[in-house]
Amino acid sequence: MAYDEKLAERIRDVLSGRDDVSERKMFGGLCFMVSGHMCCGLTANELMIRVGKEAYDDALAQKHARPMDFTGRPLEGFVYVALEGFRTQAALAKWVGRGVTYVDGLPAKKPAKKPARPRPRAKAKGSRR
Repeated sequence: MAYDEKLAERIRDVLSGRDDVSERKMFGGLCFMVSGHMCCGLTANELMIRVGKEAYDDALAQKHARPMDFTGRPLEGFVYVALEGFRTQAALAKWVGRGVTYVDGLPAKKPAKKPARPRPRAKAKGSRR
C-alpha cells in the first residue's frame, strides 16, 4: 500500500521544529516517531494519530475521526482521521499536536542495540573442511 508523499511532506513541515523525529515504514504506510515513540502516520488515504487511552474518547468525538482498526479490532489510543479532517495545515497541525502531546509524556526510549553478529561456526573435530 502506497502513502501520499504530499501528505508526508505536510507532516514533516508540522514536525520540522523538532530534532527528535524519525520515520519508519509501518502499517502499510509511513509512521513518524518522536523521541523513539510512534506519534502519527499515514496510510493510503488516512491520517493515524496516537492519542493515548486518556484522550481516546475525546479524539473519537471529533469530526472525521474513527477508531484505528488496522487488525480488524479497534486499537484503543489510536485513531484514524479522514482526509476531510485535515485538509488545512492548521487542522493537520492540531491532529499531529495531539500525537506529540501524548508521546512527549512518555518516558524516553533507550537507543536500540545493534544486532549481534553471528559467530562463525566452529569446525567439528575430525572435519576436513
